[in-house]
Amino acid sequence: MSDVAPGPRMPAIRVVMMPKDTNALGTIFGGVILSYIDQAGAVEAHRTCPGRIVTVAMREVVFHAPVFVGDLVSLFTVTRRVGTTSVTVAVEVEAERGRPGGPKVKVTEAELVFVHVGQDGRPLPIERPEAPSGG
Repeated sequence: MSDVAPGPRMPAIRVVMMPKDTNALGTIFGGVILSYIDQAGAVEAHRTCPGRIVTVAMREVVFHAPVFVGDLVSLFTVTRRVGTTSVTVAVEVEAERGRPGGPKVKVTEAELVFVHVGQDGRPLPIERPEAPSGG
């Protein structure tokens, strides 16, 4: 497997948290955040591996702070590793509290593994661009 250098810090997705996503304590359900992490990770994985991918693992999901209604949540991604058939993506979730320009808080982070699959659901090798030949 090879490590991939991180690019500029740009969110894969951003979303405003709404009342429909709250639990009995008035904070956003962890499962809602997990769903967005999966979507953001897939956006990043598709940059390396166009085609059909599936999530095979969510590792090291850590919830650091709650997310509240009205928070603008940004999910930042970076490809950590590209294997023969898999892509490992790190996702960091940041909440901008209450208003545009409000305080930013790291609320969650996770690592996901996606596998490139064919129509039959079996793993397929990830096509790599050919290296230019030296003359």
